[in-house]
Amino acid sequence: MGRRAKEEIQLQNADSPLEPEDAVRVAARAASDKKANDIVLLDLREIASFTEFFLICTGANSRQVQAISDAVGEQLRNEGKRPLHIEGYSSAEWILLDYGDFIVHVFSGASRRFYDLERLWRDAKRVEIKEES
Repeated sequence: MGRRAKEEIQLQNADSPLEPEDAVRVAARAASDKKANDIVLLDLREIASFTEFFLICTGANSRQVQAISDAVGEQLRNEGKRPLHIEGYSSAEWILLDYGDFIVHVFSGASRRFYDLERLWRDAKRVEIKEES
């Protein structure tokens, strides 16, 4: 990601006090609250230049995939973060929410197995997602 693109992202999300790692954890909590399965957070900072984190999760069916995506979007909007781009919402097989510093991938089970992002990005460090009480 070029300097200008990063500056534009920073301007777009300037009203958000959250650091990328905190914001992606908000997204993970929102996904968990909607009963997303197999939530995985990958730290890409050492191996990619286009984003810092991938949050990957699975919904049981297309309605749940959309509900997870909606919840993530709503919680981040409440924190002043807006996605730069959303893909796949209508088909709900793989919804991608691009926040610049991190990307949220909400999959159906079959799509997650097919695309297998964890294998493709196996050099990324897995980040533990702590449950908050």
